[in-house]
Parts: sequence; structure tokens; C-alpha cells
Amino acid sequence: MKITFEKYNPLWKSQFESLKNELEKSIGFLHPRIEHIGSTSVEGLSAKPVIDMMIGVKDEVELDQIPSLLQGKDYVYYEKYNEEMPYRRFFIKLIDKPQNLGFPEIIHHDDQIPEGLHNHSLRVAHIHTIPTSSEHWLRHIAFRDYLRSHHEVKVEYQQLKEELSKREWLDGNDYNEGKDPFIKREERNAIQWYVNNQKP
Repeated sequence: MKITFEKYNPLWKSQFESLKNELEKSIGFLHPRIEHIGSTSVEGLSAKPVIDMMIGVKDEVELDQIPSLLQGKDYVYYEKYNEEMPYRRFFIKLIDKPQNLGFPEIIHHDDQIPEGLHNHSLRVAHIHTIPTSSEHWLRHIAFRDYLRSHHEVKVEYQQLKEELSKREWLDGNDYNEGKDPFIKREERNAIQWYVNNQKP
């Protein structure tokens, strides 16, 4: 599969705000911190038109409260990934309820991911739930803010994404591995920059 990008769209910001408001109706009593991350959160950067969001919870105990709160809506819960990434709970928001599109609400540990779920045109958002005390929360926020503040790094990332978009990939995870060396390198720079620029 080829990964399709769109030029930066200012509507992505308002789309995030709408999704954030929707999530807060379901999980607001947990007082989560909901952030817009990924390429759609960086003005001027091309991206797949799927909003990346991060729900920050206070601790790992709250992670497992989220799946039941989002059941019966437009979300698919990838329980399958919990073993590999126990600090995270991952969901995709679809354009309709999963059962209306022929998908399960939960992808269990031993399940194969239905081929149709790799179709990004059915996806509205990717939602990562992570404790705000986690290093993984820090690296996502730092990388986003670093790209927003460092034009030359954003340009380099844009060029990489354009190059990768010309290739064939098995799925979105395969494509992400193509970006990984750049992201890992710049995340280290980003975290150092972010920590140094935090107000005391």
C-alpha cells in the first residue's frame, strides 16, 4: 500500500477540538489531559488526514478504565498491542460504529487485524492513552513542540515523508518503521530542548 498525504489543513486543528470535546463527554470525570500530536498538529507539515491524539491519565490504574468508557461508540480498541506496549491503550476512531462497518469493537491478543481496518479512509483519529508521568508522554509532546519551533527539522521531516510516500508498504506500522530512525534521533534532541525550556 502507498501512504497518501495531504498538505497541511487548518481544519485539522478544529477537528481535533471537536474530537476532544466528544471524548471529554465520555471520560471527563477522570480529568484527562487531551493533546493533539503527530503531523496534523504541526502547522505546515503534510500528513495523513487522520488526527493523532493523546489522552493523558494520572496513573496506569486509570488506563484500563478507558476501553469500557469508549465502548458502543465509533472506536476500535486494540487490546492486541497491550502486551507489547503495557504503558499504552490504543484506539482508532472510525467514520461509523465498528459493527456497522463489519469490524469488531475489540482486537484481542490472538486476533488478526481485519484487512479493512488498514484502510485509512475509514479512520478519523488514532488515540493513544498514556499516563502523563510516562517518558512516552514526554517524548510525544517534546517532539511535537520541537517540530513547531525548529523550521529546519520540520522541513527535513517533510522531505522524508514525501520520499517514503513514493514506496509501497505492508501497512501503517511498516511505514512507521521507515520514519523511525529519523524520529528516534530527533526525539533525543527534542526531549533535551523541551526539558531545558520548561519554566521552573
